Amino acid sequence: MNIVILGNIGKWISCLLVSFTSFFSGSVIEKEKLEATNLNENKSYSTVNEIIPYESNIIYNSKLPSTIKKTIKEGEVGIITTLNNEKQLVKQPVAEVIEQGTGAKGEYIGKVTSYSPDCPGCSKTGAVACHTKNRGNHSLINDGIYYNDEEFGNVRILSTATSFPCGTIIKIDNGKAEPYYGIALDRGTAMNKAWQNGTVWIDVAYQTKQDIQSGNTSGTNVQFSVQRWGF
Repeated sequence: MNIVILGNIGKWISCLLVSFTSFFSGSVIEKEKLEATNLNENKSYSTVNEIIPYESNIIYNSKLPSTIKKTIKEGEVGIITTLNNEKQLVKQPVAEVIEQGTGAKGEYIGKVTSYSPDCPGCSKTGAVACHTKNRGNHSLINDGIYYNDEEFGNVRILSTATSFPCGTIIKIDNGKAEPYYGIALDRGTAMNKAWQNGTVWIDVAYQTKQDIQSGNTSGTNVQFSVQRWGF
């Protein structure tokens, strides 16, 4: 066969292959276009939050002086949400609980001294005159000079006139040291006589006479503030 004719046939086949390739490759490369429509693009939302005030519940307690008010439980506001004119309660309000004293005011000015089981005329066993809240006995020697009160924690043991019921909590400020809390758990004849004469006299308990010398609880013109009357 003529070489020239073979060359022309080869060129014709090459052109035919290129045409087929271009045709099919064009259909593969072409990508489908997807369109999404936002149906909410023209909508608007209006949200309003409304606060519901909480109420106050008051508990009256005759063991608290009238000057004392305590918050027993914190109040919490409620919330109502309005979305497109539809109201929904999100949070209920929680009422606060307040304890208000109705007892005697219990503010006095007097003097503070100190005593210990080994003092003249004191109980050598260290036993105090009052029972504890659970009707137990307390010894200054065996149990210490502090009483663990369920409300006020560790407080100093005091000897007072019987006008202060057993378990009375008194805040004492002698103007020299940091104010501290004590509990009426012991009695003294001298304290009762002083009360009858219009004087408030309180004794702070120590374990020994040597301890008294290093203490800083005594003083005159001491301010007494009753925090609780009795147990």
